[in-house]
Amino acid sequence: MRRMELSAKNFDDPDEVVRLPGLLEEVVEVGGFVVGRETVEPGWRWSKDVKPAVGGDWCEAHHVGLTVSGRWGVVLKDGKALEFRPGDVFDIAAGHDSWTIGDEPCVTLNWTGLRTFFASKALLPERFLATILFTDLVGSTEQASKLGDTAWADLLAHFEQVVRGELERARGREVKTTGDGMLAVFDGPATAIRCAGAIRSAANRQGLRIRAGVHVGEVESSGTDIRGIAVHEAARVAAVAGPDEILVSETTRALATTSGLVFTDRGEHQLKGFEGQRRLFAFVEQVPEP
Repeated sequence: MRRMELSAKNFDDPDEVVRLPGLLEEVVEVGGFVVGRETVEPGWRWSKDVKPAVGGDWCEAHHVGLTVSGRWGVVLKDGKALEFRPGDVFDIAAGHDSWTIGDEPCVTLNWTGLRTFFASKALLPERFLATILFTDLVGSTEQASKLGDTAWADLLAHFEQVVRGELERARGREVKTTGDGMLAVFDGPATAIRCAGAIRSAANRQGLRIRAGVHVGEVESSGTDIRGIAVHEAARVAAVAGPDEILVSETTRALATTSGLVFTDRGEHQLKGFEGQRRLFAFVEQVPEP
């Protein structure tokens, strides 16, 4: 059970500050969430001021937040555009350009998309070593039938925001959603496994169950997506997992054991499409030391 806490942080003393031309981002982490206060100057535009630093044709972060002051605009890849004013709550899909409107700075609060925004997928090298995490909801069809389409859609949307919040905390990068799951990459296996554990706990609090698979291997970037044999193997590892189980490959376990994580041997498995047996291990939640 999560211990009840009472805490507060102030943007006047942020945990992290990021500065780019015409943009100031102040970040705090509190209550398991990463929240940013973003201030952009008049005349600022993502494609003009940020694109040269992070690369790519569009901002590939999914932003959810609140407009505090000033006005700004967004256009998506498909040409849809919208303007925001103070008090507007926004949900902006990845693949967009944005800019300030008028002659005053624009201030927004963001609670998703910060890490992706400043570590754009466009910066991923052509080939790189990554820790790959697949998550998937268990029994989603039955849940949807029980709750009804509207209630299930609301629950799923809320859960996706929670997952993105955990990715923000762990500095993971969302690659894409996969039906009722998600594909993400991390710099290290221990971080990815702990993030998977946090997602599992969050799902349980909402009456949901997940399965997850973690594997380390070399991948290729393809636009905003990744590909390669390692991606397929991570997906197959996740497919073997049972409800509430986080399975990892033997390579992943070997790399993560020095981080104090505990695993249970789940034996050898034949993964679809792969020759030979693969030994898999289940991540066990560590009991805090007294």
